[in-house]
Amino acid sequence: MLAPYAALSSTSRGRQHQEPEHRFRTAFQRDRDRVIHCTAFRRLEYKTQVFVNHEGDHYRTRLTHSLEAAQIARTMARFLRLNEDLTEAVTLAHDLGHTPFGHAGEDAMNALMAGHGGFEHNLQALRIVDYLEKRYPGYRGLNLTHEVREGIFKHSPRHKNSGPDEFRDGLEPVLEAQLTDLADEIAYTNHDLEDGLTSRILELESLDEVELWRKNFRQAREENPDESSKIHIRLAIRLIINELVIDLLDETSGRIERASIESVDGVQRQSGRLVGFTASVEEKKTQLKQFLFENLYRHYRVVRMAEKAKRVIGDLFAGYVANPRQLPPHVSTRVDDDGLDRVVCDYIAGMTDRFALDEHKRLFDPHVRL
Repeated sequence: MLAPYAALSSTSRGRQHQEPEHRFRTAFQRDRDRVIHCTAFRRLEYKTQVFVNHEGDHYRTRLTHSLEAAQIARTMARFLRLNEDLTEAVTLAHDLGHTPFGHAGEDAMNALMAGHGGFEHNLQALRIVDYLEKRYPGYRGLNLTHEVREGIFKHSPRHKNSGPDEFRDGLEPVLEAQLTDLADEIAYTNHDLEDGLTSRILELESLDEVELWRKNFRQAREENPDESSKIHIRLAIRLIINELVIDLLDETSGRIERASIESVDGVQRQSGRLVGFTASVEEKKTQLKQFLFENLYRHYRVVRMAEKAKRVIGDLFAGYVANPRQLPPHVSTRVDDDGLDRVVCDYIAGMTDRFALDEHKRLFDPHVRL
């Protein structure tokens, strides 16, 4: 049923630690389930997408974003006859390595770790599934297949020739991982837009300059004149996602056909990625993202929270490094093997927004009981 260029679990390069296959569940199905059941995945519920958790119950979190991205990715994989289980496993795992407080937290952590290998959330996600999670006897990590691990790291184009030696082969990732990258972009762009409107940081009138929004919002109102503006906004978001997905599928199908792709090897040896948008839709999407960058991500309320987040992470890092005895025993036992700075980095990166804020109070507010 799958296309000849789909990645098959039966031809997987296997796991780091050998284990018997399941009687009826494929290797990629098991990987998806291992991701869903791991501790790092549950913590995504209280990690920032744009708005910190305590700012409202209905804003996206890293968890809801991951689920929304996986839904889009799986839909596209089914249309292209790719491996849905592999696509879903990679997409659900793609944000496991994020720090609390979103990209502001990641930037702060990267600066703090500048002399110790830096910090990047895709590499951290790989570190989580390979080492930091401990759920099985005999080895650390989730023991995921090579293909899922490679997808976690290589789904982002900037990692093609960097990172662990086993992935530094100059090859493009499989189509399932390529889908993850753009499903992620479709999801966060549109859902950040919806959250921005919900928070009233963004005003409807200001979006008139954005072509993707203008066209689809007009259609939503014309087809549903008696509905509220809240419904019109939600309908417009759905229409934009639909337009982007259809364009991507049509363009990607054409690229696959023109390149005469007949195997996974043919996908990986291309000089560029096969999954993508037409030039016209790519331009419209870029315009929308630029609007969000200027009007949402750089809004003073978002910037204030980002700066506060950086101070919290900086204080925690400095406090633990200055006196490692403040670390819990299950964390401090790794210092001799991994180094103090990396252990502190792992510990803070694994925190939820809520836990990081509470821990900051415990360490620095003299009125808070320990």
